[in-house]
Amino acid sequence: MNDKDCIAFLQWALPRLQMRWSGFRKVRKQVCKRIDRRRQELDLPHVTAYRAYLASNPAEWSTLDSLCRVSISRFYRDRGVFDHLRQVVLPALAELATSRGQRGLSAWSIGCASGEEVYTLSLIWHCELKARFPNLGLHLVATDADPTMLQRAQRACYPPSSLKELPPTWREQAFDRVDQEYCLRAAYRSGVEFRHQDIRRQQPEETFHLVLARNLAFTYFAESLQQQILARINGRLLPGGGLVIGKTESLPANVSGVTPWFPPQGIFRRVA
Repeated sequence: MNDKDCIAFLQWALPRLQMRWSGFRKVRKQVCKRIDRRRQELDLPHVTAYRAYLASNPAEWSTLDSLCRVSISRFYRDRGVFDHLRQVVLPALAELATSRGQRGLSAWSIGCASGEEVYTLSLIWHCELKARFPNLGLHLVATDADPTMLQRAQRACYPPSSLKELPPTWREQAFDRVDQEYCLRAAYRSGVEFRHQDIRRQQPEETFHLVLARNLAFTYFAESLQQQILARINGRLLPGGGLVIGKTESLPANVSGVTPWFPPQGIFRRVA
């Protein structure tokens, strides 16, 4: 399948999945390769035949949806974001929790992929902040629609390239070298809970001090779906809590319930 044919197919198919073409423009090659492999598995001669197959086999849309998932993840990805979380946001939220007499700080990572983002939060807490807030525990919930990614996250072993942005002392403190991988030690996995959930249909029942919704809903999903998801996030975010989206993302128009906190880093705050 050539690039022109794939673009035409994605521009046709993505709106039917409540996704938007603009989010896939730069990452389309990996998605196109997956779709072409699927076409070959079905022994279809060209992408037009796959389009016809979708029309006559509605269950195939679920398979196509899974082929359109984009996962790019590593520890401390976007240094400025995590520096702000480490230096300002998490301490402020810990102070807020303490002032309310709460015994723990909670965070939710949406679209957690193979776990690097949520484990980065755990590392920040254990390596830098836990000693400042000894009476606070940390509970981290990480959700993703892809069970294979969740299995990798629970295994918590990563290639060296995934850790290249971590402070070297954290790598030495928190990981064991096993063959060609770095495996996160149990103490830093404690308090992290992975759940198989698709943010378009499900969300945790509990509330959180911090929600990370980076580089998923506000990149790939249609704006009407973004608005629905933001409403769900607001329903799970405690007053005064933080919402983090991707640095290049923006919230849907006419947003309510959150106000900019550190806009250059994509960080917002729930209106108290």
